[in-house]
Amino acid sequence: MLSLRNVDIKFVKGVGPRRADILAKELGIRTAYDLLRHYPTSYVDRSRFYSVRELRGADLEHLPALQIRGRFVSSNVLGEGARMRLVALFSDGTSTLEVTWFKGIKSMRKMLDPEKTYVLFGKVTSFNGKLQMVHPEMEDSAKSMTSQGTRGVYPLTEGLRKANIGSKVLYTIAYNILGEGKETRRLADPLPESVLRSRGLMHISDAIREVHFPTSPEKLQQARFRLKFEELFYIQTDMLMRSQSRKAKSAGLPMPHIGEWFNRFYSTCLPFELTGAQKRVIKEIRADIIGPRQMSRLVQGDVGSGKTLVALMSMLLAIDNGYQAALLAPTEILSTQHYHTIRELAARVGLNVRLLTGSTRARERAEIHRGLEDGSIHILVGTHAILEDKVQFARLGFAVIDEQHRFGVAQRARLWSKGPDGFAPHILVMTATPIPRTLAMTVYGDLDVSVIDELPPGRKPVSTVLRFDQQRTQVYRAMGAQLRQGRQVYIVYPLIEENEKLDLKSLEEGYESICEIFKDYRVAFVHGKMKPAEKDHQMDLFARGDARIMVATTVIEVGVNVPNATTMIIENAERFGLSQLHQLRGRVGRGADKSYCVLMSRYNISGDTRKRLDVMTSTTDGFVIAEADMQFRGPGDIEGTMQSGLPFELKIASLAQDGQIIALARATAEELLSSDPGLRAPQNADLARAIREICKRRADWSQIS
Repeated sequence: MLSLRNVDIKFVKGVGPRRADILAKELGIRTAYDLLRHYPTSYVDRSRFYSVRELRGADLEHLPALQIRGRFVSSNVLGEGARMRLVALFSDGTSTLEVTWFKGIKSMRKMLDPEKTYVLFGKVTSFNGKLQMVHPEMEDSAKSMTSQGTRGVYPLTEGLRKANIGSKVLYTIAYNILGEGKETRRLADPLPESVLRSRGLMHISDAIREVHFPTSPEKLQQARFRLKFEELFYIQTDMLMRSQSRKAKSAGLPMPHIGEWFNRFYSTCLPFELTGAQKRVIKEIRADIIGPRQMSRLVQGDVGSGKTLVALMSMLLAIDNGYQAALLAPTEILSTQHYHTIRELAARVGLNVRLLTGSTRARERAEIHRGLEDGSIHILVGTHAILEDKVQFARLGFAVIDEQHRFGVAQRARLWSKGPDGFAPHILVMTATPIPRTLAMTVYGDLDVSVIDELPPGRKPVSTVLRFDQQRTQVYRAMGAQLRQGRQVYIVYPLIEENEKLDLKSLEEGYESICEIFKDYRVAFVHGKMKPAEKDHQMDLFARGDARIMVATTVIEVGVNVPNATTMIIENAERFGLSQLHQLRGRVGRGADKSYCVLMSRYNISGDTRKRLDVMTSTTDGFVIAEADMQFRGPGDIEGTMQSGLPFELKIASLAQDGQIIALARATAEELLSSDPGLRAPQNADLARAIREICKRRADWSQIS
């Protein structure tokens, strides 16, 4: 595509300077090449012409946009001012329909020629008993180039629409670049011939032509597969090369010994038998830290899967080799809970564990600084306070980061610098958000990933039920029974303030109602707009058991551990995503008692919403839920989050829907890099160049060291 890369888009027929400026501003399109890489997102069938007669009595609501060929028999301007409109009567010989324009009335009326035959394309509706098209696409039938076959529908922005640059305009520009008779085989294919051949991929020239101007459904499918594969292959190759580079360059601290601390804890202090998954992950971590390279490993595990215990035992390996360890958490509540858990376990073998947060008093802070510097503190748990320059370790060799996305790049870099003699500590990242495998290999593609996919013995699955507003009395009766047994209850609302438009329960209203109904119990009240000190106070009331009911927004989604809480009631559950519902449900079921999650919803919800909630009631497996969430939400929400870690924006591939292509691209990249690790072979030069151009260096946390 080197030739088309150099063709300024303004010199393409149908563009010009004004449209070129708008295309550059709205879509980043500056060359003919850029335009061809702006792919259609859907397609309409332009092979069939409908007759007006057959549309009478048809189910217009479920008919797609369609095309009709005929002539205008009359036109009139009706109304005044803002109500002015042009109404024309269009006939195809079988019957007539009205065509209406609300904009560009004067110019449009001049264009209408009763002697010409036109092709109209648009959605047909019924208005006052008459068939109508509003602002259809219109072409002179004699000059039409879009009224046959399948035509692409291009993604647009509001700025493009305001400038009257619609899907048809983009189609026409693409046609003027690659239309009939224009040679495209000259376009250089960046994928190596070996990859094209082994995966049976269409040549880039054919793929781009087919994706804009399909000749058959089969060819279009092949073209889209090729272009999706290419995007995902670039990402996988880029990430694998980064991982190879990191492992080659990032010198680590060898930790070959398993000593007294680990062995004594394992043999005498384990609170329960490790699951097979926990044992597997600990072995993977140990294999990483034995060697001379820095470990960068992600551990993902469902709520309650025992990630903290795995982190502690990994830190014990570091301590056995003469190093200190640190655990960094994003909030004071979460870090305090980690501290209490780790201190209780580690105290059994005599480890010195300390907590450092923004609330730590000056005298205690100075004591912690001294203990870190002389090596007497084995494990430090804390928040951002750990990152302060004054906090210096004697030999920090192992760092655990919980929910790493909450920390900025500069903050994480300060932790990297605290290792001994300029060596970065081994890094273990934990996340409680299950990520589908294909997403994990893309978003965390340059990390080693471990999965804890078993729950510890004795953990009882949470019973989840769907209840409607009409059943609220029944729900409150069951909640009262739990409270009388000494248990605690969460009630979660989606909003803080009344929002009549969305018809959601407000938190304030719910709090007042709960206080009135359950007068005998203290009710804590937490939302994201509260001052941190007040929020922590309310959380502490619930954690200590002084408050038996917690009314909250999703601020309690992560990091609240109250084993005595056995009931979670989620109001307006239909407004939450599956992953968020699963995280909220994870706040209960942490003790030995049977626990419940009640999803409260309006009765008149859509079929898709009901299916989502049914997934929650049918399984507690976070990875099953993550896969379902990916399918329900599609590429929009998930990719909006997940693509923040990608080197470039996906134009045609979907992280949510193209899992098989991701896996194929990954396997292909691994095969290619095994034979040519740096892509230095002549036959891979075009690929290396394309990756350098497209995959700009990211502000990616795994690269900081």
